[in-house]
Amino acid sequence: MKTIIAYLSFLVLPLACGGNPDYETSVVGETMPVMEEMDSKIAINDTKFEAPDLESKIIREASLRYETQDLKTTYEQILSGLKKHNAYLQNDSEGKDYNSIYKHLIIRIPNKNFDAFLNEIGKDVAYFDRKEISSRDVTAEYIDLSARIKAKKTLEERYLELLKKAVKVSEILEIEKELSAIREEIEAKEGQLNYLQNKISLSTIQIEFYKKVAKADYATVSYGTKMWNAIKSGWNGISSFLIGLLHIWPFILILVAIFIFVRKTLKRKNQ
Repeated sequence: MKTIIAYLSFLVLPLACGGNPDYETSVVGETMPVMEEMDSKIAINDTKFEAPDLESKIIREASLRYETQDLKTTYEQILSGLKKHNAYLQNDSEGKDYNSIYKHLIIRIPNKNFDAFLNEIGKDVAYFDRKEISSRDVTAEYIDLSARIKAKKTLEERYLELLKKAVKVSEILEIEKELSAIREEIEAKEGQLNYLQNKISLSTIQIEFYKKVAKADYATVSYGTKMWNAIKSGWNGISSFLIGLLHIWPFILILVAIFIFVRKTLKRKNQ
């Protein structure tokens, strides 16, 4: 906080130099009380954010994976739970592994309904392949961002006051440059705070449930069918080889010509 005040004082003093002596006296004379007032206000605001009765800010997340005998029924039960607990489905995907069919859901749910929804989901599950629940306390980060935003806005107001008193174009441009930088910082930190608030108010739950299926479809294929498939595969291989030779026939002719030439040359030397 002291750094901000010192920097602002450093900026204001050069802006006032080189101009009207009366203007210099008035601006510099008014700047010091403004700085003291600003420091006092910011200190009061910081104290307010550090109040011991501030509600804790907790980000809660969960990741579940379990087996089910009926994908459709399980999916419908989860959708029903979403409506009951004012949650919504952020992402819905499905797929097939080597021996299972699965669905993967990402759910956003109000923090107050987090435990109730998990209990409702878990009551029909015999066991979880994976059940991970985490809680992260971001109260200090939330307080810090809020305090920084408030301090930057207070600093912005002081620069606006100085802008009204500036008369030189160079002074106006310099103050506006600083104001632009401050506003960018405010917007960036407000974005961080909004993201943090969203993660706090809406918990994230990832659910993956699956159903096992036959490992391989060819397990029931007869021996004769396998032999016929092998014969067809062999013939396809020969066909592919012959077709490949047709693509490189010029090179084959060149190699044959070279071989015949070398052979005739060796015969002549032997004679």
